[in-house]
Amino acid sequence: MALSKIRKVAGNLFSKYLLLTNTVSCGGLLAIGDAITQKIEHGKRDPATFKYDWPRTGRMFTVGLLMGPFNHAWYTFLDKMLVGNAGKIVFKKICCDQCVAAPYFCTTFLMGMALLEGKSWTVSVAELKEKFFVIYVMDWFIWPPAQFINFYFLPTKYRVLYVCFITLIWDTILSYIKHKEQAAEKYKVLEEKKNQNS
Repeated sequence: MALSKIRKVAGNLFSKYLLLTNTVSCGGLLAIGDAITQKIEHGKRDPATFKYDWPRTGRMFTVGLLMGPFNHAWYTFLDKMLVGNAGKIVFKKICCDQCVAAPYFCTTFLMGMALLEGKSWTVSVAELKEKFFVIYVMDWFIWPPAQFINFYFLPTKYRVLYVCFITLIWDTILSYIKHKEQAAEKYKVLEEKKNQNS
């Protein structure tokens, strides 16, 4: 009985409410990736004083929500334009994904986060210029193999969910790249306070 209800809910989530499912998954997994990054960055240094930066995680969630609908539309579009999972088709899908979607996602992530942090347009663009190349190069190491599995083996309705779970690893990396200077500065301030109190 409970299993049939779960199947029904899952069926609705991956058909009737697929856009909502994909959008919330993108936001939620970016937030989880950030929480993991914070724990790694700060928790190992001084577990006794570690506190999550929930506003930061909220910004990651918000940017994920903004990227979710594009993710949803992108995979639907790719599957309509490049039908099938033959080797040549999969290769074309991966090339399109890396040359169109990856730059869009890197830009949306960096600009969205910077603007949500209250940075000016000029500062946001400067951060984009500073971090885009690093993120885009790392993207090439992770996403082509992941997308081969995605395009070759998975039906369209599961693509965004699969990508979201791969994204959990990717989001942890993104959060680290995005926040590493802030984390180092925060830790430096904490160390200075600690030294002053001793």
